[in-house]
Amino acid sequence: METSELSFPARGSVVSRSSEISDNHVKSNGKNQPSSKLSKQIEAHNKLQNGSSTDVRGESVLVSQPNQKDESHPTETNVTHTKLMGKPILDDSSESGTGSSMVYGESSDFPDICSDSFSLSDIHNELMDEANRSKKFCVARISKSKSINVDFRLSRGIAQVNDGKYAYAISIFDKILQEEPDYPEALIGRGTAYAFQRELHAAIADFTKAIQSNPSAGEAWKRRGQARAALGESAKAIADLTKAMEFEPNSADILHERGIVNYKFKDYKAAVEDLSACVKVDVDNKSAYTYLGLALSSLGEYRKAEEAHMKAIQIDKSFLEAWTHLTQFYQDVANGERALQCIREILKIDGRFAKAYHLHGLLLHGTGEHRNAIKELSIGLSIDSSSIESLYLRASCYHAIGEFKEAVKDYDAALDLELDSMEKFALQCLAFYQKEIALYTASKFNTEFSWFDLDGDIDPLFKEYWCKRLHPKNVCEKVYRQPPLRDSLRKGKLKKQEFSLTKQKAALLQAADSIGKKIQYHCPGFLPNRRQYRMAGLAAIEIAQKVVKVWRSLQTEWKISTKGASKHGKKVRRKEKLNPPSFNRGGAGCSTSSFLESSTSSSAEDKPYGRPSLPWHAIYSLAVKWRQISEPCDPIVWVNKLSEEFNSGFGSHTPLILGQAKVVRYFPNFPRTFNVTKAVIKENKYVHNKKDHLINLYENGKLQEVMNAESCSDLHRVVGEDFWLATRCNSMTVEGKRLEGTRISLEKTDQMGYDFAIKTPCTPSRWDDFELEMTSAWEALCDAYCGENYGTTDFDLLENAREAILRMTYYWYNFMPLSRGTAVIGFVVLLGLFLAANMEFTGKIPEGVQVDWEAILEPDPHSFISSVKSWLYPSLKTNTSWKGYPDVASTLETTGLVVAALSTYSD
Repeated sequence: METSELSFPARGSVVSRSSEISDNHVKSNGKNQPSSKLSKQIEAHNKLQNGSSTDVRGESVLVSQPNQKDESHPTETNVTHTKLMGKPILDDSSESGTGSSMVYGESSDFPDICSDSFSLSDIHNELMDEANRSKKFCVARISKSKSINVDFRLSRGIAQVNDGKYAYAISIFDKILQEEPDYPEALIGRGTAYAFQRELHAAIADFTKAIQSNPSAGEAWKRRGQARAALGESAKAIADLTKAMEFEPNSADILHERGIVNYKFKDYKAAVEDLSACVKVDVDNKSAYTYLGLALSSLGEYRKAEEAHMKAIQIDKSFLEAWTHLTQFYQDVANGERALQCIREILKIDGRFAKAYHLHGLLLHGTGEHRNAIKELSIGLSIDSSSIESLYLRASCYHAIGEFKEAVKDYDAALDLELDSMEKFALQCLAFYQKEIALYTASKFNTEFSWFDLDGDIDPLFKEYWCKRLHPKNVCEKVYRQPPLRDSLRKGKLKKQEFSLTKQKAALLQAADSIGKKIQYHCPGFLPNRRQYRMAGLAAIEIAQKVVKVWRSLQTEWKISTKGASKHGKKVRRKEKLNPPSFNRGGAGCSTSSFLESSTSSSAEDKPYGRPSLPWHAIYSLAVKWRQISEPCDPIVWVNKLSEEFNSGFGSHTPLILGQAKVVRYFPNFPRTFNVTKAVIKENKYVHNKKDHLINLYENGKLQEVMNAESCSDLHRVVGEDFWLATRCNSMTVEGKRLEGTRISLEKTDQMGYDFAIKTPCTPSRWDDFELEMTSAWEALCDAYCGENYGTTDFDLLENAREAILRMTYYWYNFMPLSRGTAVIGFVVLLGLFLAANMEFTGKIPEGVQVDWEAILEPDPHSFISSVKSWLYPSLKTNTSWKGYPDVASTLETTGLVVAALSTYSD
């Protein structure tokens, strides 16, 4: 190798996990300081005063605040200083692969805890970690004007950096720079040593001075770019690396590093461009290939992404990073079988690779195998006990199966860890909330399941902070804390309950499993989850059992009323022609063809019986409660129980595009949602800006430009700023009234992309509107089923009941009254109502169909019914056998028995 310039090639493995050393502090000017990113996050949430704050337990702690100069220093974890040079500034062994290249979105119905994302620490660790180089850090341009002694000392300083003796190297460079303050090579050498010691600001200062001394020092531009990337200064980092390219055109090393920086800072298109160019020049760059796979995944190019990861593995079959990324890729697209195959390959390579056990635990958790997940996570934690991701996930699994002592122990361990990034700090905050929920559940364990009431018992402020994953300082100070576990043990509330699988219980669970599996979406990102199947089946059966009792009572009233009317010679109207209360324009049962087509009104006195004893929200609350207990790590609560946040419009948020990333679960709905957006704009001729002011679009041909738009950028350019609009949702209760449906929003994110999402704030006025629709729809269903056709198994006679159920489902999905989980709960209730009406859904939801999206993108119940009946109705079979199932409420009487039923499998 020539010695004419400093060489830091960017080849080789980005990560090596065989040895991991935890280093939770960053050095800044020789002083240890906590992560600035974490400090800034604590500062934002805690409103620090005089350096005093609280930790996530709510206990007073002293937070060291970085000085202004070092405000953005990241903290590095898992640091390993190798003794090979020809490496970039930082050489760390890191937790690669924790960053999924895909995004799920925040309103997913199945758990997505611990779906990791890259932090600045990851950037520091992975971007800069090019260990085990084939090249050496060499002396650059030994100047003819310098003395041999100076050049000798320069060579010796570089040798010390090569050997990892950074402090000694710095002392050598200091002496050189005392004599020659502007010596570029010495500045670059000292800057590199500083960077290895995590003194990034000092490193940048040296690189900057080297550039000032010699603007053609390409290595200085490159090094400064790397250091700036580690500090999160993405734009400056890219600019420096781009400048470095001027001195090394088509450099595979710089293309590789710039590609990784682009990926880390979510400019996926630029990352693909750089990394694709890199592998053309350097066809064996396995790291470039696997990062190319990550970037392609983010852009929704799944086939190409898989090929890129496989190419990296083809180059090096023992390349753990590529195997890890490929595992995460398969989990993201819900290919659990292939993900498991990758995990097995990883463990063949390194049986003590802790991340593999975490990924296996995550996969098992996602498929409802919580007990098996605990086993895998425990192995991983025996290797790396400081993994908050594994600790939190194992705690959640213990929590879900009712092992509260172990759950609390793991939550406490997660709370005690010193962390290095905001993402991990968010998990620590969640551990606080989940511990409180675990303690609450423990206190209800031996009581009737009907007494388990998160929405009624837990303080609204606690729930708001839990849903938003905020620092719990204010919660600790203002709300009631759950009693410690020892209190529940002492009072006998946590007595272990034996779950004997009797023939009766076995039959119930078997039926529940069969019914519940119908909730499965056959779309990318939705793993099959047997625990959620059982939850859905038991909830649907219990709903059917409760609803049948209501209908039986109404039918009794109807018979009494009919007899009385007959005695007095009054003509009784056919039951299918009865309408809901007087405020309902349409109502079910108004005609023998369809309740949706009726416009006939009837007064309350026309009804031969009163209103149902069970309100609509009590039916949905049954499903909500089952969902809460089945996966307690998901904050699923009624939005109207969130006090202040309810008044300000807290609601759901489901992204389709985040920046440049296509959200794996929801992006398939993008083309249709985008077309609906344009159609609504054309109809309304306006949208709303962020301040809810109208933006008129009826002038200067803008409406035509809107209709011609083919992308988010096109649409945003026409409107000229961020905006939102509401889809159509026509009322069936008040003639001519148009409700505010789902809000679709488009926001520009810096220069790299757009956030395109549905956001539905539940304000009190909106709640009142949909409360009326849901009440009317529920009473319409009762009208449609009760009366002369009560209990029928004639499929044709049940048409009005079917349409009434789908009407109720339509308004539920447009209502979105939960913090999350609206989709699965809506379908669980649908299954239960069909059962109650003697109809069982025996098919499956078609591939690519998401029922909630079918509802929110249609303007009225009739359109929604038309969109789903082609696959739904042929799979509905009349069936009354479910009435022979044991009563769910009495068979699984206590919370403990419910948890046991969800956690026990015969196989």
